[in-house]
Amino acid sequence: MTRTREMGRYRAPTIVAALNPLVRRMIRAGLPLGPNVVLTVRGRSSGLPRSFPVAILDVGGRQYIQSPYGEVDWVRNLRANPEARLARGRHEEWVEAVEVAPEDAVGILRAGVDRYLRSRWLSPLVRVFTGIRRDSTNEEILAHTRRHPMFRLMPKGAGPHT
Repeated sequence: MTRTREMGRYRAPTIVAALNPLVRRMIRAGLPLGPNVVLTVRGRSSGLPRSFPVAILDVGGRQYIQSPYGEVDWVRNLRANPEARLARGRHEEWVEAVEVAPEDAVGILRAGVDRYLRSRWLSPLVRVFTGIRRDSTNEEILAHTRRHPMFRLMPKGAGPHT
C-alpha cells in the first residue's frame, strides 16, 4: 500500500489528491463510479464545507465509510462534526456519522468488500485500498481497521438501531 506520512499524519498519495477534484465533479454529475459518493463535512477549524469522494460500504442495509489513508482531514472533520451530506448526481442525503470500534469494523469490512474480492477486475483495487485479500485473517483485518477509521452513516435524525 502506498501512503505518505507527514508529521504523524497520514495523507493520500499525491495522485489521489490531484484526481479528487475531477472525481468529485464526475460523481456530482451523476456518472456511475461504483459505490462512490461525495462526502461534505464542516471543517473542524474553518467551519467551511469540505468535500471528498468516498466509497460507501453497504452491509446489511447499513452504510459505512472507511478511510483508505488513515486519519486524514475528512476523518478529523467528521469526528469534530458528525453531521455530513452525501451526494451522487442530484441525489443528496444528510447523515450522522458514528465511529465504529476497530474490533466491530472487522466483520463489517470483510462483508463490505467480499463481493469486490470475488471480482477478477475489482479485487486488485480492494487490495490497493485496503490490503485485504479473500484469505486475509481477522487479525490482519483488525490491524487494518486500527489504522483506518470506519464510520456508520445514519440518516439524519435516525437512532443507532435503524
